[in-house]
Amino acid sequence: MKTVKPTNAKGFTIIEVVLVLAIAGLIFLVVFLALPALQRSQRDTQRRSDVSRAMSQLASYQSNSQGAVPTSQAQIDTFVSGYLTNGGQQFNDPTAGSAYVVTYRGTNYAAPTTQGHIYYHTTATCSGGAAAAGSGGRNVAFVVVVEQGGTYCVNN
Repeated sequence: MKTVKPTNAKGFTIIEVVLVLAIAGLIFLVVFLALPALQRSQRDTQRRSDVSRAMSQLASYQSNSQGAVPTSQAQIDTFVSGYLTNGGQQFNDPTAGSAYVVTYRGTNYAAPTTQGHIYYHTTATCSGGAAAAGSGGRNVAFVVVVEQGGTYCVNN
């Protein structure tokens, strides 16, 4: 008796199935590894936006204060409550979800080291992502720590 081999067998071989699963696994691995970096980048973008918003609100503060800028922690606290969180607006660090700690540093140009902290410097300008001595009493800088290393500085 002669055996006949089917010539049109349907389905996938085990090699094809394993190959597809391996490729899918690699794709999931790449996405899984890239996701935290993307989230850090988005939080840093939010921090940069928040510091820029603080600087733009400082211009409003100055127009209401005959051009003066805050020169004490009490004035900074008034600025934050009156201009950055006025009307229920949020001014929260994206990692912790709690309010930023805005600290008056005057001419002590040390950079913040803790996320969620924003340093406010007077007579300052930005240099290399940090505050440095500037000219003029109305020159100020805000500095915040970013997750991807270093600090972000904005000055007027």
